[in-house]
Amino acid sequence: MLRTVWPFPDLQIIAVSRQPGADVTWAPGDPPGVLPRAHAVLALWGVTRGSAEAMQANVTLADEAIAIARAIGASRVLHASSAAVYGPASGWLHEDTETAPVAAYGQSKCRMEDHVLAAQGAVDQIVMRIGNVAGADSLFANLREGAEITLDRFADGQGPARSYIAPGDLAQVIRCLCLTASPPRIVNVAAPAPTDMQALVRAAGAGLIWRPAPQTALQRVALDTTRLSALCPLPPHAADAEHLVSDARRSGVWP
Repeated sequence: MLRTVWPFPDLQIIAVSRQPGADVTWAPGDPPGVLPRAHAVLALWGVTRGSAEAMQANVTLADEAIAIARAIGASRVLHASSAAVYGPASGWLHEDTETAPVAAYGQSKCRMEDHVLAAQGAVDQIVMRIGNVAGADSLFANLREGAEITLDRFADGQGPARSYIAPGDLAQVIRCLCLTASPPRIVNVAAPAPTDMQALVRAAGAGLIWRPAPQTALQRVALDTTRLSALCPLPPHAADAEHLVSDARRSGVWP
């Protein structure tokens, strides 16, 4: 997705994957000698579901990314974390908000964060707490023109809202984090405002079915992006449903 929307000639992406089609075919555990030298390592890998033991891979993969950076002469590693580390907290979620994940995924990302931020050496460790990426989250996985999407309706008559980011805007953020002289150690990565999921459903041309929200449902997950905006301000329309849907389509990964 990022390779498709990457518009910056001054910074080349070298895609590394165990799957065919990448620039370099490589898997964790392989020797790093086949990997080219680079300025930064972008670690977008991880485990999202499974047992607590399986989730421990999020820590070991972070270690692998740090080892790669040292081997290829990279000065920093950008680690993909998640808004899930905040747990069921309400209000604006700032990087200094206490983390309180309840699910195994969020807990594993917290362990990963603690591990990499304690790493010693000349390689900068940057934790990106990424919101929902348009085209790559569970809503977009089911979102198609003409499809029927079921959303929770809360007591105020509205549905859920989440902090999203378009693929092209994510590319802009990653470029900034790669090139800035003094990167933050932890940064929320999302549009400046949350997006109503019902607006995304309508922008994609899908039908909407409401159901009463269960008591455990979270209506709003809103990442405070003050820190990000000081480094890499995103356009005013970054949270608009139409922008998110069109940029997801432009990426070629969705629908």
